[in-house]
Amino acid sequence: MSTNLRRIIHVDMDAFYASVEQRDDPALRGKPLAVGGQPGSRGVVVAASYEARAFGVRSAMPMARAVRLCPDLLIVRPDFARYRAASRQILEIFRDCTPLVEPLSLDEAYLDVTANRWGEPLATPVAKRLKQRIREHTGLTASAGVAPNKFLAKIASGWHKPDGLTVISPERIEAFLQQLPVDALWGVGPVTARKLRAIGIERLVDVRAADPERLQRAVGSLAQTLQRLALGEDPRPVVPDRPYKSSSSENTYTEDLLSLDTIRAEIDRMARQTAEWLARKDLLARTVTIKLRYADFTTVTRSHTAAAPTRDAAEIAARALGLLERTEAGRRPIRLLGAGVHGLAGEAAAHGLPGRLEFD
Repeated sequence: MSTNLRRIIHVDMDAFYASVEQRDDPALRGKPLAVGGQPGSRGVVVAASYEARAFGVRSAMPMARAVRLCPDLLIVRPDFARYRAASRQILEIFRDCTPLVEPLSLDEAYLDVTANRWGEPLATPVAKRLKQRIREHTGLTASAGVAPNKFLAKIASGWHKPDGLTVISPERIEAFLQQLPVDALWGVGPVTARKLRAIGIERLVDVRAADPERLQRAVGSLAQTLQRLALGEDPRPVVPDRPYKSSSSENTYTEDLLSLDTIRAEIDRMARQTAEWLARKDLLARTVTIKLRYADFTTVTRSHTAAAPTRDAAEIAARALGLLERTEAGRRPIRLLGAGVHGLAGEAAAHGLPGRLEFD
């Protein structure tokens, strides 16, 4: 299989935001730490140190619950400027090794090191060298997974954390797959996992023997992808500089918003903030979206797609405010608001190239 000839590394930084905070403040080192909002203001955990994770604290958890689990939890507000600075350092290390770097977020990326600038014929020495350089240049640790494809490399990077390195060579693929539960498959979250278990699929390898029609009824169009991944096959290439597909801004409020004027002002602000992002990235957008979460946690989204893409702040804000009229804003208390753009087109004006429209 041709994909077995590739050498893919997935690098995942260890508790990235929390680790940056502990690196920069010695008083936080070795302590249970959460990055996020305060428990009294409906804050959530953005990231947790491994010391906090030992108490069950996890990202996206309400901070109030995190403090109940770990009364001695230290809480710091996120500083994304510092996290982005550290991420840029790490990307420079990656790109010094290979131009085939596909960032997934500030703290993880795929690298295709089949041919690399360091002249290393094997991926394992490359992964070790990357981890060492990250530690030397940033003071942070990373875990890495080495495999013939992206699916396996991603699983491998989380196998031994923190500061781990897991290598899945072609001859080890089958033994590795035999160990995995069904929710290790890409695209299988808690809901899909329940559907699969309801038809007797508990382990990843059980997907292979599943009746195709039953599998199709359970998970729809995902069925063929899951069967391919269950065989350890993933032909997706590492795509450097992956195009942006969307951007959004949202906020959870300390007190529910009741006033329609206040809600409109917040949506206007977020929409214009998103338009500023489009301008910085030299992008246009066709679709404007808004998101509302009412006090009872019911969440709704509304979207509008225009024929011509734009980044005009006034137009994007007007469309977002128009979408607000299709909600119960002003009649029901609101705890979260968001505004965003999708269907992005890049002008690439600096290169004299036509833009290419990307759809979600």
